[in-house]
Amino acid sequence: MTDDQPIPSDDETGGEAAVAPLPVAGITSDRPVVVLGGGPAGLTAGYLLAKQGHPVIVLESTDQVGGIARTEVRDGYRFDLGGHRFFTKVKEVDDLWHEIMKEEFLKRPRKSRIYWNNKFLEYPLDGMDVIRKLGPIELARCGLSYAWAAIKPKGREDTFEAWVSNRFGKRLYQHFFKTYSEKLWGVPCTEIRSEFAAQRIKGLSFFAAAKSAFVGNKGNKIKSLISEFNYPRYGPGQMWEQMTVDIRAHGGEVRMNAPVTRLRIDGGRVVELVAGGETLTPSHVISSLPLRTTVGIADPEAPVDVRDAARGLRYRDFLTVALVIDQPELFDDNWIYIHQPGVKVLRIQNFRSWSPWMVPNDTDTSLGMEYFCFEGDEVWSMSDDDLVAMASREIEQLGLARAKDVKFGFAVRVHKAYPMYDVEYPERVATIRGWLEGIQNLTQVGRNGLHRYNNSDHSMLTAMRAVDNILLGTNHDIWAVNAESVYHEEDVSDEQPYREAPETPAMEQPLASER
Repeated sequence: MTDDQPIPSDDETGGEAAVAPLPVAGITSDRPVVVLGGGPAGLTAGYLLAKQGHPVIVLESTDQVGGIARTEVRDGYRFDLGGHRFFTKVKEVDDLWHEIMKEEFLKRPRKSRIYWNNKFLEYPLDGMDVIRKLGPIELARCGLSYAWAAIKPKGREDTFEAWVSNRFGKRLYQHFFKTYSEKLWGVPCTEIRSEFAAQRIKGLSFFAAAKSAFVGNKGNKIKSLISEFNYPRYGPGQMWEQMTVDIRAHGGEVRMNAPVTRLRIDGGRVVELVAGGETLTPSHVISSLPLRTTVGIADPEAPVDVRDAARGLRYRDFLTVALVIDQPELFDDNWIYIHQPGVKVLRIQNFRSWSPWMVPNDTDTSLGMEYFCFEGDEVWSMSDDDLVAMASREIEQLGLARAKDVKFGFAVRVHKAYPMYDVEYPERVATIRGWLEGIQNLTQVGRNGLHRYNNSDHSMLTAMRAVDNILLGTNHDIWAVNAESVYHEEDVSDEQPYREAPETPAMEQPLASER
């Protein structure tokens, strides 16, 4: 839990008394539903079960709920890991958010811009704004580059670089595509597939706007970005902490520092599990553990092909360097995208703009400097002091603040933040899913539980459907719950960026069962 807002005791919540549950075969106090993981999906499952009076135990391996959507707190400063907007098209999820947060759910304005060449560009790109910021000389160069791209032979288009350059010209590619894409995916644009470029550039309003800024929109309607979103007063962690309070108020359990180390399977069912050194006998198991972990802790071991498939799952990780700066206002964006070469930071969150209550005074600015990496690579392995020093140098290099004004900072590493869709991804997941379908009382939910890039709303929806299947006897296909685009603006189907997916250091780690 956070260190400045302890979870109140149950008698402080004012929650409703647990209702008498409808009988569900097999769920008893001795054989509760056990939920693995205290992130958005796991807590949603625990809340819905406890609210209806069913015995439930949520197991969280760390000392804080929320997973990658938690809020880190230092000396009253609150930091959101990644910037979590509460915006959804799913009404039942939105209703649940408001049920949990009540008046603590704030409506916040959305503002984000692109930082390029020491200038802020409107996002989505505005043609006149870009023309003004480029200046007449560079504008002419970009125009000539575009004209040349339009008339020259296209040649091979098997890379992101070739595909974009052929449509926008080399200079626009270098200005608005190259740096950001390479920092995001961790490989040169010559190693990113052209098919990925075609899908993302067609579906992402930034790139559609970039094209319209110079060559016209040609009748294609560019969807506008959402102008406001909901956000808990004290950051997303407040949502999950309140949900924990409510689970306990309804008679359920949330156990912290209780990593699951074994799932014993017999007769096609999980008959017991070990967590935090204690053995539990579950009636049903809802797991938001990464697929790799679920496979790794199975007893007896999963078949060889399933273990091999689990070893091959890849993730793109990231870390946030939180900085507190002795300046009251640096910029008013919620976040800015850093398209500038020469720095490693990809995106900067400004937490006061998310909610004024994220900063405990009116004199400081708190920022989240986001670095995308692979677990175990050079950036990931840097010491916290070195990361803070790098982030302080870069904020000054960008001209946004002075390094000497940084009062303090710290780094937070986010493991398995983004499940990667590589060429072998569908086959590997299908192999693991086939094995899971033979375990009758085990359901995987959530982003890492399904190895699917779900946002919090759809992660929660997978948990809702899993609870329906248990309590109502429905037959929802959890794997079919829609995964919405990271940008919330347009739907983007699963696509993988890499021509040849990188072998990441984390893939060399053994499965849990091999340790």
